[in-house]
Amino acid sequence: MAEQEMLVLLASAATLGLIHTVLGPDHYIPFVMMGKAGKWSLRKTCLITALCGVGHVLGSVVLGLIGIAIGIGIHRIELIEGFRGDIAAWLFIGFGLAYFAWGLKKAFRNKPHSHFHMHADGTSHAHVHTHEENHLHVHAASTPFPGEENIKGPSVQTDKKNMSIWILFVIFIFGPCEPLIPLLMYPAAKLSTAGVVAVAGTFMFFTVATMTLIVGLAYAGVKSFRWGWAERYMHALAGFTLFICGVSIAFLGL
Repeated sequence: MAEQEMLVLLASAATLGLIHTVLGPDHYIPFVMMGKAGKWSLRKTCLITALCGVGHVLGSVVLGLIGIAIGIGIHRIELIEGFRGDIAAWLFIGFGLAYFAWGLKKAFRNKPHSHFHMHADGTSHAHVHTHEENHLHVHAASTPFPGEENIKGPSVQTDKKNMSIWILFVIFIFGPCEPLIPLLMYPAAKLSTAGVVAVAGTFMFFTVATMTLIVGLAYAGVKSFRWGWAERYMHALAGFTLFICGVSIAFLGL
């Protein structure tokens, strides 16, 4: 009888892990948009998605294990999970607005414009560039004009990108997995400790796998799409997407 109950719980863990991920657009849309904005590779985008997915599930797993160990009732656990969900929602909203504002500033600074050059031999030409890129002479290999090098070094830009990734990771740690604790971990705890681990591990695997698969497929499509003039607004669009995800969680219960 116990074995049958465990099989049912494991099947439920797999099903709920898949369904709760598919029904929560905040599980995949932010990664697709931020990957596109940051020009991440498909591999990097999927790795970041998987990392945040593990953090997302692990937060609820730890809370569930603590609740089981010290005998906290399901009602109190659900209240804590709800509070964590509110924190995640407002972190999404705040980070999204900040990222949106930064993206707009970056887009305006990065507006393409042209420069006209007259050379000593009488030839002249114009070249188009943005302030986010090196000014390149169209006929002089790839050597920038003196004083026209990118002012912000690669280390500064890398630090900003990494900060965005870790902020996203923290948000997902706070994001609760609502069905995991009351529907899976607590019932499994009545059977065995190994059952709790097996159920939590199954739920995590299917959640992370589903997130990564959806993000990988969606990102491949988004990356191949020609955005045209909207390309330089991708950071702002990514920020707005994060903001909408936060609003959806906070006010629509998604």
